[in-house]
Amino acid sequence: MNVLTVVTHPRIESLTFSMANHLMKGIKDNGHHTDMLDLYRLGFNPVLGIEDEPEWTAKSQVFSAEVHKEMQRLEQYDALAFVFPLWWWSMPALMKGYIDRVWNYHFAYGSGQLPHKRVLWLSLAGAPIERFEKRKYDTMIKHYFNVGLADYCGIPISKFELFYETVKPTPQHVQKWQARSYELGNTFFTHVETTGVVSK
Repeated sequence: MNVLTVVTHPRIESLTFSMANHLMKGIKDNGHHTDMLDLYRLGFNPVLGIEDEPEWTAKSQVFSAEVHKEMQRLEQYDALAFVFPLWWWSMPALMKGYIDRVWNYHFAYGSGQLPHKRVLWLSLAGAPIERFEKRKYDTMIKHYFNVGLADYCGIPISKFELFYETVKPTPQHVQKWQARSYELGNTFFTHVETTGVVSK
């Protein structure tokens, strides 16, 4: 199986990239293939302009060359993994713009849907778990990624995982998260969470 691992962080020496690398090693050690798509180093423009705004009454859509290239890239993979910091209870603007432009009408939703069998959302948060549980932010976030994005775009299996208190972690916490990231990669094609329910 082929997995596209999409990473969104301005610093390649960040904890986010460390988690992505361990995730990818786990995928490879289980006999699968994965490539990294680094949205910052790619220089992807997250702003959806008029050339990629859907023509809602048209039966087909013509996209910009940049978006068409990324759509072709996505079609080469069986599954997706996104690794990113959680900013303002959601994804970074660059990643959101990538989804706005590439997961577009007639390609990811509408008459066409994404062909991928599963997706993993691995996110790193600075706040402790209590802050998420207090107002049920954790439930809202998981529902957004698993149902609002994955299920809406036809991906049948989706898992959202969040690492907490990652701003000033101890070496022990980093090792724990690295091990968990590796495990998520190594079991990538065996987890059975579906998009119809919020995964834990």
